[in-house]
Amino acid sequence: MSRILIFGGTVEGRQWAERLGASGSEVVVSVTSEYARRLLPPATSCHVGVLDRSEMGRYIAALSPERVIDATHPYAVRATENIKACCGALGIPYERVERPVSEGAWRQDVEHVADAAAAAQSLMRTEGNVLLTTGSKTIQTYTRAVDSSRLWARVLPTVQAITLCDNAGLPSSHIIAMQGPFTAALNAALYDQLAVRTVVTKDSGLSGGVEEKVIPALERDIHVIMIDRPKEGQ
Repeated sequence: MSRILIFGGTVEGRQWAERLGASGSEVVVSVTSEYARRLLPPATSCHVGVLDRSEMGRYIAALSPERVIDATHPYAVRATENIKACCGALGIPYERVERPVSEGAWRQDVEHVADAAAAAQSLMRTEGNVLLTTGSKTIQTYTRAVDSSRLWARVLPTVQAITLCDNAGLPSSHIIAMQGPFTAALNAALYDQLAVRTVVTKDSGLSGGVEEKVIPALERDIHVIMIDRPKEGQ
C-alpha cells in the first residue's frame, strides 16, 4: 500500500484525502490547527501543528511517503516553499494542487492590491462600513489604519481567530465567526444587514467562493478591494 502525505486543511486537501483514502492508499494529512483536523474525513491519520523547514524535513523523512501533495492555501507561500524544498532534498515526488483562479469579467471592476498593508492604505481613502474577509491574522493591520467602529471581520469560528480580533481592538459585535464558503444570497444578506460600503477579500478561487462574494457586492455598488495571490518566491 502506497503512503501519501498531504499538506493542507483546505477544501482541496480534504477532497484529496477522501479520494485517495477511498482508492486504498494510506493517507496522512498535515494541518496547522485542531480545527482543520476536525474537518477531515473521519479516521484520517493526521499531524496537527505548524512545522518550520527543519521540522518539516525530519517529519517527511520519518514518514517516508511515496509522494507528497501540497494542498495548502494559495496564500501560504512560505509553507509551499518549505514543502517543495524538503521534498527536493529528500528525493520525494512533490505535487502542487492549487485551486483555479476565477477569470470572471468582474475582475476588472475590483481594486487589486498586493497585500494587507496596501489594502489598509486603500481603506483610509474610503467611507462607510467595511467587511474584512481576509482572515484573522492581519486584522491588526486594518485596525491600525482605520477606526475599528467601521470594521466588521468574518473569520473562522475558532478561539484563536476571535482572540486575534479582540486583541486588535475590534468590538465583539463586529466579529462574525463562520465557516465558509458562503452562497451569494448569504453574502448579499450580510452586506445589506451591515450596510457595507467596502469589502476586502483575497482571490480565493472558485472553490473558495470568490465570485459569490464579489458579484453581489458589485451589484450593490460596494467597492471591492482584492488582495491578489502572491507569486512564488515572494
